Amino acid sequence: MPPRTSTAAPRRLPLVVTADERLLDDLLRLAALAGTDVDLAADPAAARSRQAAAPLVLIGADQADAYLRARMPRRPRLVLVGRADQDQPWQVAELLGAEHVAILPAAEPWLVDRLTDNGGTDKPAAAVIGVIGGRGGAGASVLAGALSVTAARLGMRSLLVDADPLGGGLDLVLGWEQIDGLRWPALADSDGRIDPSALAGALPCRGDLGLLSWDRGEPLPLPAATMTAALDAARRERDVVVVDLPRRPDDAAIAAMHATDRVLVLVPAELRATAATARVIADIQRHCTDLSLVVRGPAPGRLRAREIGRTLGLPVTGVLQSEPRVSRGLERGDAPGSSGRGPLAELCQRIVAGLVDRTAAAS
Repeated sequence: MPPRTSTAAPRRLPLVVTADERLLDDLLRLAALAGTDVDLAADPAAARSRQAAAPLVLIGADQADAYLRARMPRRPRLVLVGRADQDQPWQVAELLGAEHVAILPAAEPWLVDRLTDNGGTDKPAAAVIGVIGGRGGAGASVLAGALSVTAARLGMRSLLVDADPLGGGLDLVLGWEQIDGLRWPALADSDGRIDPSALAGALPCRGDLGLLSWDRGEPLPLPAATMTAALDAARRERDVVVVDLPRRPDDAAIAAMHATDRVLVLVPAELRATAATARVIADIQRHCTDLSLVVRGPAPGRLRAREIGRTLGLPVTGVLQSEPRVSRGLERGDAPGSSGRGPLAELCQRIVAGLVDRTAAAS
């Protein structure tokens, strides 16, 4: 086993969302007393891509209505903060799913304690990678499985998350259908609070690789808050999280997209697949801040990866050549990428290594 490699991400700071200068001054003063910096966003649009990774979110009362209009995904550890000389935001707090309402100055000692506990200075967050197919049958689930397997093979604590209730189940991709453990239906009624260590201990797991997938029962609607809470817990307990995303995302999948650091779009090197992928990209770009392509061969019409990238307006992270033995291995229950050899394993190793370099440079 190679030495464990940390994918230490940038410091996870509490997120403060307000355009109220007086309230911002108060919150910055309290953060200084707690010994932590904070991440600042003036409105929900600026906060959307950052709130999933934040250990704590403080929303100013001035932004509460805007948060509701923006339909921001619910998440745990969200606090609505106001001042005593303002209208009290109790009703909107319930609509937002806020855990607490903090009214200053009375709540200042409590907020200092909360900021101290959630400063995030010694809690590196896992990198979250999404994978989505540009068309049906592109092989996104196999790529997602191989990325998580590769990260674990390199000594990282990895989690593979199935965000596609109609995808057939990622346990089949890994050959884990007989392994007992927690599946999504058991979490569907959670209240948005999931303990990271408890989740890790309950999931199907082999070595450093864990899986959160569906069972063989009827697919149940998964609340966006449950997805957000699960990924938040995974960020705190794992080094790398890989999410297999559906092409037609529901609310839970959209919440997963908001939590990603990067989304890889797998597109076969075919004209019709490129056209289909353009539609998928147009749909998901609203929810993902970092998109790139993985082009899968063969190319019957000799369509080149750089031409596909230029057509779709996205960078190409890698090219994946045809590998029949991967398909044969899946039928035998062999997890993709587990041998560490072949085009798929080599591509995944480059992607994971690039992720490590990227997060290390940002920390």
